[in-house]
Amino acid sequence: MPKAQKQKRNSAHADAAAKTKAAHSIFKMNTDIGQHVLKNPGIAEQIVHKADLKQSDIVLEIGPGTGNLTAKILEKAKKVIAVELDPRMAAEVTKRFQGTPAQKRLEVILGDVMKTELPYFDVCISNTPYQISSPLTFKLLATTPAPRTCVLMFQREFALRLFAKPGDKLYSRLSVNAQMWAKIDHIMKVGKNNFKPPPLVESSVIRMVPKVPRPQINYEEWDGLLRIAFVRKNKTLRASFIGTPTIMNMLEQNYRTWCAQNDIPVEDGPVEDADGDAMDMGQEQQDEEEPVDEVMDMDDDDVPDFFKEEANARIQQALKSHPQRKKRGKVSELVREKVRQVLEDETGLADKRARMCDENEFLKMLWAFNQKGIHFN
Repeated sequence: MPKAQKQKRNSAHADAAAKTKAAHSIFKMNTDIGQHVLKNPGIAEQIVHKADLKQSDIVLEIGPGTGNLTAKILEKAKKVIAVELDPRMAAEVTKRFQGTPAQKRLEVILGDVMKTELPYFDVCISNTPYQISSPLTFKLLATTPAPRTCVLMFQREFALRLFAKPGDKLYSRLSVNAQMWAKIDHIMKVGKNNFKPPPLVESSVIRMVPKVPRPQINYEEWDGLLRIAFVRKNKTLRASFIGTPTIMNMLEQNYRTWCAQNDIPVEDGPVEDADGDAMDMGQEQQDEEEPVDEVMDMDDDDVPDFFKEEANARIQQALKSHPQRKKRGKVSELVREKVRQVLEDETGLADKRARMCDENEFLKMLWAFNQKGIHFN
């Protein structure tokens, strides 16, 4: 009998060990969706401190994981709304606060934050999955009403690009866009070893305070202008616009659309020379244009894939037709002259490079283009 009892106890211990091992395997982090849990309580405390929370605040937390950062937020805020993509993590963070006074102040939403209609919140705090850094940033900036502040953890290089200034190596369309809509500060660096499992890159925490009221400009127009300027940010704006046939073709089509919408007649047909013959795009005009295939080398990683594919499709079409001389159209010449006037006469930015232009110069350019009927959306 004693032997039988001993075997039973050993069996019970083995079962318990197996269950523990199974529980641990359930929570193996899925790094494919950016699961790197912040394990350093000191870093979590600093993040919450920098958010300057009030006791009446509702805080949106994106990707709570096992709840280490959530616990610190609940100590300071009225309520936390945690959006979690992984059902295992959603269950874990719910279980962690079950039966505690904080339970009623925690709401867990299971789903993809980019596809979720967000409820009202005052502050956002996030250890952000790196693959959604850019779209999440602009979703938060587009939220109405705007949050008071957002304290966000990003991959270090992405964070540096958010607050880069004209002339900096990392200054890009992302920098101009983000700084148009918010004031952005760097808070602190966070090393790899503060996470479990450690990511492959270093991280940084930034504070983003949306501008209130928001700038009264059309986002699609603004971003459309920046896309063109930053396709090759080290080239002059003259080359980015007048020297790029595909861009000029797009602006011509936009101008025609704008004229049609505003009942403005356009004089179409080919441009004629002094003898009444139709003029073509001779060598003189082709020489001033950038080689068509150079447009494919897009310099800004923030250009979305769909834009690259669409642009490259147009470029390939242009390459096929490039050997043929095209007759100059009156509308294309009119648009070309309008663009030249904006860049050279009205803004004086023709020879400046996008990487050296600040937010006010881009605004000045957009206003001048719009005054001439040139639009980008």
